Amino acid sequence: MALPFAQWKPLPVWAQAPAQRTDRRGKESAPPPPTALSPEDDKFLDDLERSSFLFFWEQANPQTGLIKDRCNVHINDTGVVASVASTGFGLTAICIAEKRGYISHQDARLRIIATLVFLWRKLPTHRGFFYHFANINTGERIWDSEVSSVDTALLLCGILTCRQHFQDRDMIELAQAIFDRVDWTWLSEDTTLLSMGWTPEMGFLPYKWDYYSELMMIYLLGMGSSSHPLRPEAWLAWKRTTFEYDGLRYIGSFAPLFVHQYSQAWFDFRHKRDKYADYFQNSTTATEVHRRFCIELGKSFPDYSDDLWGITASDSDKGYVIWGGPPAMGPIDGTVVPAAPGGSLPFLPEATIRVLKNIRTHYPQAWSRYGFVDAFNPLKKWYDTDIVGIDTGIIMLMAENARSAFVWETFMKNPEAQRGMTNAGFKSYNPT
Repeated sequence: MALPFAQWKPLPVWAQAPAQRTDRRGKESAPPPPTALSPEDDKFLDDLERSSFLFFWEQANPQTGLIKDRCNVHINDTGVVASVASTGFGLTAICIAEKRGYISHQDARLRIIATLVFLWRKLPTHRGFFYHFANINTGERIWDSEVSSVDTALLLCGILTCRQHFQDRDMIELAQAIFDRVDWTWLSEDTTLLSMGWTPEMGFLPYKWDYYSELMMIYLLGMGSSSHPLRPEAWLAWKRTTFEYDGLRYIGSFAPLFVHQYSQAWFDFRHKRDKYADYFQNSTTATEVHRRFCIELGKSFPDYSDDLWGITASDSDKGYVIWGGPPAMGPIDGTVVPAAPGGSLPFLPEATIRVLKNIRTHYPQAWSRYGFVDAFNPLKKWYDTDIVGIDTGIIMLMAENARSAFVWETFMKNPEAQRGMTNAGFKSYNPT
């Protein structure tokens, strides 16, 4: 397929993104305010959050607290496949819902306690890490899925958010027990790079978290552990490849846009940097690059424009696809994925809200009881039937961060998060 790669080029692995200026006085910068939104935009995001939350509340087993990996919104979906990643997003979604008054404090507390009790007592683990997929009713491992480091990290982020938001004694004790059980040193298998997972049948997967991606939260949680901490050298072990597109430079990967979003749903990188980069600004640049890339793709797929863009791993009319760019990856065909702009709301608020409002107004079949369907293709007149938990989750969390910074401010009060970033060498600074 003739696609416009011409503007994109990778730089050597050792190349670094341009350094940001630091405050010469060495003073810590004040936390930046949340995004300034118009009343109309804030109301739109509130409606989006309310709808998205319903997925996490209704597509869960109240006794186990496990939340479906996905569901078909056009039928009475009786599927039993839950994912720990979806559950992690859902636990955070419940905190947002309680804060916003979508549900009562008592209902939120009972659901979270039930979830934490099941996670601690019954859901199978290995060295504290959870299997990727589980039966929503029993917790039994499904599809011979792996013990997953990234999905466990997503779950832990949700657990720590609950602990900090509610300040409930039972939640505090359960959350601490679940977190402290995770043996990060086992996962590193005597190396500084972490494995993506493990199965009882095959042992460790042959893949490592070795390039910039959603891996940041895994390393930071491990380095913040007080029971099985990773060494600080782990933060320096993974590669940070610099890319350039249309004159913009940023650290990235040959991967979809979500790699710039997931860690930053919880970890607040605003006005902070390590020895390599300001990762919040880096994600802002990567999102702008993706926007320009999609507009350029409009020459091949006329649905893409400044008002309609966004490609990240999602469903398609031919099944689940890992696609995005630049450079173009996957069989791009004009499909639009709302989680691409939705998960980047704090990075480019004006541009992303414009896209989401356009979808809601002009593509009503892309909207459901639970917010946006996972993907749609106007050129093919194809609309997904499914909601995918992690995609709906990243939209909801980033919408709240854009509105109030609630998830960031709550999660970052956890000592594990603070230790992780300190051990990784993060310093506050005043960006120019």
